[in-house]
Amino acid sequence: MSKILIIEDEIQILDLLILELSHEGYEVDSATDGKTGFEKIECGTYDLVLLDIMLPQLNGIEVCRKARKFTNIPIIILTARDQIMDKVAGLDTGADDYLTKPFSTDELLARIRSALRRNSSVMNQSNIVVYKNLSVNRSTCEVRIEGSDVVDLTKKEYQLLIYLLENKNQVLTREQILNAVWGYDYFGDSNVVDVYIRYLRNKLNDGVNEKYITTVRGTGFIMKES
Repeated sequence: MSKILIIEDEIQILDLLILELSHEGYEVDSATDGKTGFEKIECGTYDLVLLDIMLPQLNGIEVCRKARKFTNIPIIILTARDQIMDKVAGLDTGADDYLTKPFSTDELLARIRSALRRNSSVMNQSNIVVYKNLSVNRSTCEVRIEGSDVVDLTKKEYQLLIYLLENKNQVLTREQILNAVWGYDYFGDSNVVDVYIRYLRNKLNDGVNEKYITTVRGTGFIMKES
């Protein structure tokens, strides 16, 4: 049974989420402020977090940022704010997904299932992946370039890199990447793939030369063995 932590200060929404998730068979815990929620993440053993942005004491972005220093638990942000920059801020601090209120319960449940599946798949893979002079430790989610310190990646950048590495020598279309990394129920702009490929290249110093990620014009991207 998966255990989900809900950090939400709107009591009506919190009660509804607890009812729906409990009905679906999840074990549910909750907090109504960011400080308490973060302390529960720090001390608890959860499989997923549903996190509001506008919280008392500590906002959701800060909760996510602090949590990502020690855990890769899937985090889905729930918020009434629908500005692009809010979404980008949430994803860049390590959130796995973003859902704007009001939302469909069925859609939320689908996103929860998708996030849990992706996380389970990552956890079940072998620990170390090596590609050229890159090494990825799956157990710690650390990415290193030979002779340098750990590359600081967001959760979504890390998931994108892992998916590309798992499919070396295969051209992956934007749609394939979108479905695998963001989920089949993702409804945002498909340009997000290009945006995150650019983020990843910048952090891997993989600019003009494309020594790690190669663009296949009109199709997608590939990581080719030497």
